[in-house]
Amino acid sequence: MKRLLWLPTLAFCVALAACSGGGGSSITVPPPQGGFTLASLKGTYAFSMSGMDPSTGAYFARIGSFVADGAGNISSWQEDVVDLGTSVGQDTLSGKYNVLASGRGTIVLTDTTGNKLDCTLDLQSSGQGLLVETDGNFASSGSFNIQNTADFLATSVSGTYVFDFPGVSLSGTSVTPISLIGTITPNGSGVISGGVFDTNDANNGHIGPSTFSPGSFQLDPTYGSTYGRGVASFGGATFAFYIVDSTHIKFIEEDPNELVGSSGDALLQSGTIPTTTAAFTGSFAYLTGGSSTLTQGAEASVGRFTVSGPGTIGTISYDENNNGTATHISQGSNITNATYAIDTTNAGSGRGTMTFTDSTGGTFSYVFYLYSPTSGVIQDVSTNIIADGTLLGQSGSPFTLSGLAASYAYNWNGVNNSSGNEEDFIGLFTLGTGTTSNITGVLDGTVVGSSGGNSYPNIGTQGTLTIASDGTTNNTLQIVAGSPLSATNNSVVYVVNANTMFILDTDNSSVLAGVATRQSN
Repeated sequence: MKRLLWLPTLAFCVALAACSGGGGSSITVPPPQGGFTLASLKGTYAFSMSGMDPSTGAYFARIGSFVADGAGNISSWQEDVVDLGTSVGQDTLSGKYNVLASGRGTIVLTDTTGNKLDCTLDLQSSGQGLLVETDGNFASSGSFNIQNTADFLATSVSGTYVFDFPGVSLSGTSVTPISLIGTITPNGSGVISGGVFDTNDANNGHIGPSTFSPGSFQLDPTYGSTYGRGVASFGGATFAFYIVDSTHIKFIEEDPNELVGSSGDALLQSGTIPTTTAAFTGSFAYLTGGSSTLTQGAEASVGRFTVSGPGTIGTISYDENNNGTATHISQGSNITNATYAIDTTNAGSGRGTMTFTDSTGGTFSYVFYLYSPTSGVIQDVSTNIIADGTLLGQSGSPFTLSGLAASYAYNWNGVNNSSGNEEDFIGLFTLGTGTTSNITGVLDGTVVGSSGGNSYPNIGTQGTLTIASDGTTNNTLQIVAGSPLSATNNSVVYVVNANTMFILDTDNSSVLAGVATRQSN
């Protein structure tokens, strides 16, 4: 059972391998257009990637930092790797990179023993981008962000940080998905004074809110000043971390007993975080990915709701793909008990809950933690579901094709239901204003199954995004991939704002979802 993983605001899923229907056998990759150059990738960047080890089928993750010189050289690449099928370790690599005008490029790295790591990158801007491993050794994808090296100090990390750590647990009789979201409060002097968290896993179900005992947060004496690396301990677990800046930290769990594998980001709370139910207002879209313990398959969902009064939800639209079964729910007489609340027992934590009941679909329940008045992480705690993801305030409607027309970068990772293969792709597409065939682009990626990995470079794509009504609820997207993937994917789209779209695959052959982000250069 594959665990769908996303980082906040940075991932986008398009199911293109072995999907329903036939695809285009010959789709030309559009010529690279844009203003990106080698110099667009210059500085020190923190990265995180997760996926699967094809030799064991085990959870795999890597996080770290690399230095790009703006002229095509990666002078150093320091990473922490967790492979629950083998071991935990650190590696140092170096190599080359290139960047096309579109922001698409490659990174080729070699360690001191000659082992290679090949990745494709897609820049969202000079400060952030997406990565997918394309050497076939692992199925992994993720993101990178430019680091502020002046913040490579323990004193820079102070305040309340909201985190989302999805992963897997080996503490029961079998490997099961696990979700951990909550807050930690480092004090800037090496101590984590505490925090609040919720867990959800197949062995124990949802537990929370719980509190952390004091923990530690220390910079690495060898790599801290160069890469922002350090080690933290809280909640009975040990983590390596890399500081992006004082507001953003990447974590990877490195427990010696290897009973849990997880990784994710922590973001500093800012603005006026709601402390009462009445203070939480507006329209929101959310995206979650994970697993169903009932169907023993992958599950993903996307939704939108509007707060109509203190504790009351007035409008809901919801789409789910549970192991290939797609469901759509919208507000009407079929929906009852649509409520939310801000946790006043843990005042200031940004923790809240939301629930609604559909007459045919049952009861849907969530926990969320806000890192700003309108942004947070969300955990699905509905019966038989273990999933988490991103919650964002919706703004800028009505949404139109002309308002969304731009170039976008995307990242996708997920599972094909029929084969069980993990599929990791990243790519670029340009959205035009026409009502048909308004998407053209390119993708790169890897499909990994029990027989090993297959790389799919430079695949042309085309398709159509159709905006319904004012664009705030479920719009439709069809993407066709060229040879050798030759497949068609159908999805629903929830527009968050002019720069961001949540996307959920509705085909019966795959469970995939994510976020598309507008490029800037």
